[in-house]
Amino acid sequence: MPSRPARPLVAAAAPLVIATVTGCSGTGPGQRESPAVEETTSSSQPAPPSAEQRPSAPPTAASPEPGAQPAAAPLIASARWADSDFGVTLKVAPTPAGRQAWGPLDADAAWQEVVTIAPDGDTPGMREQFDCHWTWARILEPDKPTWNLEPWRPVVAAEQMLAEGCNPGGPEV
Repeated sequence: MPSRPARPLVAAAAPLVIATVTGCSGTGPGQRESPAVEETTSSSQPAPPSAEQRPSAPPTAASPEPGAQPAAAPLIASARWADSDFGVTLKVAPTPAGRQAWGPLDADAAWQEVVTIAPDGDTPGMREQFDCHWTWARILEPDKPTWNLEPWRPVVAAEQMLAEGCNPGGPEV
């Protein structure tokens, strides 16, 4: 499978971003082309967002305003398990609303939707991978249909998570 053009941008941007925040998307240094992934279930995929649907504001680390509410649900269209060459992967597909949500409570609300759909996905390191994709994939690869989270990846510091393109311990699946 050919690499997506945004991955070199991710690798180049990572050192700058690490200095100020945490998050992710793409393939980290020394990682090889994506392995094959075999779906274990099927689900319809949302259409990629148009230019008008893409996020217009970057995420902020601000504390929630009193009375703040998460964006209207659903933020996640599907979360389904698949097999890959390296182990299982949870393929999380955001909705158009999930691609646009930048509120301070939206990442927590979206993660709750993921674990409601796939409760067995709430294992060490999975939330951190999700947060990395939630923060950075929506900016750097806004048309990426799914964010793949793997329970076999090691739990790492946020800086390493970003440096490895949200895929610590192995290539993007």
